[in-house]
Amino acid sequence: MSDIWWSLPLTLAVFFAARRLAARVKISLLNPLLVSMAIIIPLLLLINMPYARYFQGSEILNHLLQPSVVALALPLFEQLHQIRARWKSIISICFIGSVTAMVSGTAIALWLGATPEIAATIMPKSVTTPIAMAVSASLHGIPAISAICVLMAGVLGAVFGHMLLNLLRIKTKASRGLAIGNASHALGTARCAELDFQEGAFSSLALVLCGIITSLLAPFLFPLVLKLFG
Repeated sequence: MSDIWWSLPLTLAVFFAARRLAARVKISLLNPLLVSMAIIIPLLLLINMPYARYFQGSEILNHLLQPSVVALALPLFEQLHQIRARWKSIISICFIGSVTAMVSGTAIALWLGATPEIAATIMPKSVTTPIAMAVSASLHGIPAISAICVLMAGVLGAVFGHMLLNLLRIKTKASRGLAIGNASHALGTARCAELDFQEGAFSSLALVLCGIITSLLAPFLFPLVLKLFG
């Protein structure tokens, strides 16, 4: 363990430096998570260190994923007044969005020849990482690959989500926030919060509700999708 003590401080230093860069340079592609990966992965390749050894030094960050799921209750509580005022439309949107995200991703994967294990891995791609990994594991998928799928969905939404909404002329802040939070979880929500507080609030709300809906429905939807498209 002595040769990898630097893994955790390196990870934290790179991430917080990337956050400062993103705060100063307002470019969507400079997402802190994406920048951190672009720095750390080449570094590990350069020094020929296997990911498993690097992970041992920063494993505590992985352990913090489960408590972070509990922390998601805070934004849900903060937006409770929004749910009460528009609960039918908000829950309907998040329900439809969650089902669409799960069914479309899994069906396309199966149509392209993916195994049930890979299909289960892709199914929770549009929710935040700890929930996606837990859902993937419950469906006998591969949680580590699910985390990559979540990252890809989040980065694409954070970078191109608002461009697409502008192209479709969707201007209502509640609609924009719910759409981004539904499809691009935490990374998309962070981008919404940078641009507009109200968008960020609705995106945060969608992030939490879609996580709950996905975790509840995925075990029932997955066998059905396998029968229809497998």
